[in-house]
Parts: sequence; C-alpha cells; structure tokens
Amino acid sequence: MKILKKDLRHGEVKLLVETPEDVWYVSQVLDPGDIIKGKTPRKIKPTEEAEATKRMVFIELTLEKVEFSKTTNALRAGGKIIEGPEDVPHGSYHTFAIEPGSTISITKEHWFGYQLDRLTEAAETKVPNIIICVFDREEAYFARVKRPMPEILARIEGEVEKKRTGIKAKASFYEEIIKQLEQYDARYKLDFIILGSPAFWKEELLKALKNEELKKKIIQATCSSVDEGAISEVLKRDEVQTALRQERTSRELVLVEKVLAEIAKKGAVAYGVARTEEAAAAGAVATLLVTDGLIQKLRQENTFQRVDSIMRSVDKQKGTVVIISSEHTGGKKIDGLGGIAALLRYNLSYE
Repeated sequence: MKILKKDLRHGEVKLLVETPEDVWYVSQVLDPGDIIKGKTPRKIKPTEEAEATKRMVFIELTLEKVEFSKTTNALRAGGKIIEGPEDVPHGSYHTFAIEPGSTISITKEHWFGYQLDRLTEAAETKVPNIIICVFDREEAYFARVKRPMPEILARIEGEVEKKRTGIKAKASFYEEIIKQLEQYDARYKLDFIILGSPAFWKEELLKALKNEELKKKIIQATCSSVDEGAISEVLKRDEVQTALRQERTSRELVLVEKVLAEIAKKGAVAYGVARTEEAAAAGAVATLLVTDGLIQKLRQENTFQRVDSIMRSVDKQKGTVVIISSEHTGGKKIDGLGGIAALLRYNLSYE
C-alpha cells in the first residue's frame, strides 16, 4: 500500500491499494459516515431512451455499508452519492469495489490511532520474496511477486511424448523447471515458491524434485489454465495469501499467546465484551485484541457500536488496539473467548 496523501487537519487520507492483503487493511479502517471518493465504473444512462453504458467517473459518497469477503478478498463500500458528474444524480447510491490497483480517498471526522497504525503497517510491510510458477505438460510461466503487479520473468516450452495411456510431460521438462527455480532461488533468496498447475502436474514435478531445501519453500496451488492470466489467479488463492500474511500473522500469534499465558496464571487479562468493557472504562487496557470475524459479524447485525466504543476508549487512553485475523489459529482462539481480549496494565478483581 502507498499512502499518497495524509491531511489529518482535514481528515483526509488518500491510498493506493497494491496487494490483496492491502484490501484487508482498508476493510479494517472504514466506518459508516466516512466520505469515500475516487474513480469508479458506473452505468450511465444519458437519456430515458438511450441504453446504459459503463464508464469511469469520479464519485464522492457518504459511506453506509462495508462488505468484505474473506474467501474472495473482495471489499465493497457503498453509500449515498454527494458529488459526481451531472448525469449521476446526487442522493442516488453507488458501491466502490476496492481491489489491487484502486486509488481512494477516505475522509473521517477523526482518525483514531489504531486506524492510522493499520495503514502505516500496510505501507511498511515487506513483500516476501516469492516466485510463482504455473505450468502443465507443455509450457511454464515464472513470475516474481512485486507491487503493484507481479513481474513476468520467463516462459519456457516443453516437449511432450504421446503414449497409449495418454500424454505426459517428459521428465526433462520437469528438470528444466526445477533448474530455473533453483537459479531464481539463488538470485532472489526466496521465501516461498508457489507451484500452480491444473490437474496433477505439480505433484508429478515434486516427485522429480530432489532439492530438499527448495522443497521446504514450496506451496502448492491450483489454476485453471497456464498463461499470464493464471499468475493473477494464483495470487488470489488462499495458499498465496497465507504466505503474504505470514509476517502479520506471526506478530498476532505472539500477542494471542501472551493473552493465553495471562489467563492460565489468572493474571492481568480480560476477555469477552463485558469484562473487556469494564477494563477499558477503568483505563486498565494496555493492548486490546479484537478479531476481524467479530467486527464483521457485529457490523452485519448492526450491533458493532458497543465494541467500537471499547476500541475508541482504549485508543484515547493511549492503549494499543490490534485487529486479529480470525483465519489463523490464534484468531480462532480469541474468537473462542468471545472475539475480544485485553492485556491489562494491572490486575483487576472481578469478585
């Protein structure tokens, strides 16, 4: 993510969303009542008789609803239009689809520290060194994960041999792919290698791979085709997103373990909405953990206000607010505690 503009005096932050992970970060800072503006596709009908055509327009709206899908990593931010072209009625509704490549401005009456921290974290997060290889029996594409788009490094073709039992890649083609991956590993000091293929080709290649160090870096993914478009398809897979999230996940797991350790020794900790609310009211919260699963659930039920108030209270008291992903094991453990927990500055008695 790139922070293109930060004018906190007027409450405006302008962002360039670069990766699918950035989309998650943006979903965590949007609130109903925010002003969102940017270029967005919209169907325009110049006259009653004319057919509607889609074109890019600049729209500003007051945010009413935020929808984020973890399975597709899709973020939709909808609300009532307050500024736009003459042929787009003010007061009508529009939804921004926020994805990698999107540039948006968000204006709030007040930016809380934890929200700005989210954006700074996204902007400073290092992209792991990842090579994606999509292949089948006839060709292979290699790409390096970079912002904002992956860089295509090479394409190689393989020869196939036909047998009565079907068509399969020659073993030498797998060896050629492996040799290429070893060269990239030496050059870029790779963190991960994503192998993507239709059907069973990746499993066949792994059988031919003898390099144990390289094998440890491989994550398998499935793609429907083998071309440059398959690189983008693989980038959206859960397997790749897990790799991209590794650094953030590691930090979150450390905090979760601290919470569990304090619970085990009946230490300075609170969990569940009621007790965390009491701790926040007492000014005792040093670090607040809230899962994105709880936030999403309460927003859908229109009951987020209570937890939102806790988060804002902790922020005002100079505590740290951390939004934890419900996707990993640590987040699931916090969800098991009610989706919210706090490490305290001192032990509170609940007797």
